[in-house]
Amino acid sequence: MLNDNSGLVKLILAIILFPTFFQEMFLLYAWGGQDSVWLMLSKRIFLLLPVTAIILGCWLTVACFLTVIIRPNRQEYVESIFITWWDLGKSIAAFWGGIFKFVFDLAVALFSLVKVALLAAWSLVQELVLMPFRLLGNMARNVATSPIPWIAVVLTLFWCLIEATIFTYVMTPLVVDTFSNITGDNLTETGIRVPLFIFLLFVVLGSYAVLSTFVESVQKKSIVTILGIGMIELVVLFVEVVFLYREFVDALVPWFAQHSQDFELGVFWTLAISTFVWFGIRSLSWFLFAAHGTPTIMIVIQGKGLALTENRRQPTVPYKSISSDFMAHIKQDVAWAQTTGDALLGSFILPPMQVMGAAINFCMLLISGHHLFALPFKHVDELRPMESPAKPKVDPAPEAKTVRPKNTEPNFGDLRNVETH
Repeated sequence: MLNDNSGLVKLILAIILFPTFFQEMFLLYAWGGQDSVWLMLSKRIFLLLPVTAIILGCWLTVACFLTVIIRPNRQEYVESIFITWWDLGKSIAAFWGGIFKFVFDLAVALFSLVKVALLAAWSLVQELVLMPFRLLGNMARNVATSPIPWIAVVLTLFWCLIEATIFTYVMTPLVVDTFSNITGDNLTETGIRVPLFIFLLFVVLGSYAVLSTFVESVQKKSIVTILGIGMIELVVLFVEVVFLYREFVDALVPWFAQHSQDFELGVFWTLAISTFVWFGIRSLSWFLFAAHGTPTIMIVIQGKGLALTENRRQPTVPYKSISSDFMAHIKQDVAWAQTTGDALLGSFILPPMQVMGAAINFCMLLISGHHLFALPFKHVDELRPMESPAKPKVDPAPEAKTVRPKNTEPNFGDLRNVETH
């Protein structure tokens, strides 16, 4: 009898302690301490966590079945135990599939990151290479749509610089000889050219200023002003022809002498050619750019201010800055990196959390009789615990019915608010 009882006790203890028969073997196999490095890492990654969860689930299942006797809803509780095992199986499958999904997502993210880095480097190179062209384009666009004739102003100043430079080299020997005779010192050409260039630049600018004033007087048809400015223009013509253009023509006399015999150019023809040269240069430069550039320069010098008018004509093709596109791409890449990082972090966290959530559900089922997590997890936000089942609300005690006195006026409900006619 004792032997029978001892055998029954052993059977019960074997049923209660059945995880001890295989847990050590399972853990040693999942740990893989005697295997190669790659096989050991594979076992620890794929098997260690599921085996631990299964062993824990077995122990907690035994404990749960031992408490079935004292549970109020035994059938639902037993169903919850089997459902928990089903969730554990799905969690293990999701864990294994999640590992492969994470590896795939990591490879895609790295490939996309390399692509984004290469595109960003290429865009940066384009930005640096195209920056001068973009600046020139912006400058040209501003000049083309500006009410101020900047091209005419720049060409006028540039032409004055060219004339001053040419006449500086032509007049330098004469000026050096003149000043050397006056002072008695030997002056160098380098020391004379800089002040001579500045002086001649002002002379050329003044010549265009007088010509601009003369043209304005003719347009206004002011006879007195026309005569006065005309006399000034004749003086300017005489000064430039005698002192500047004459020297320029004299510098060309050796060239004429090479192509003719007994060539002599008198004073009359020298001054006539100089006058024609002055008239041709002034006419070409005036009608080409100086007619629009000189008045603007004079307004700036006089401090009258430029009367800017709004150019309402918009370009047909809206301008699109390369820099703004570059910054927009950077913002898009940053947003993509944040989104991809969150997704990659979720794919890394969710697989092990599936198994851990199933194991925790076994513990909560033993303690409180319900699950803590709803499995499987599909997003990181679902890792929060479920709300505990609400307790049934107890209706308050019904109010005691008031007994209507027999002689009181009866209540007719809605008929009290009916208007009588």
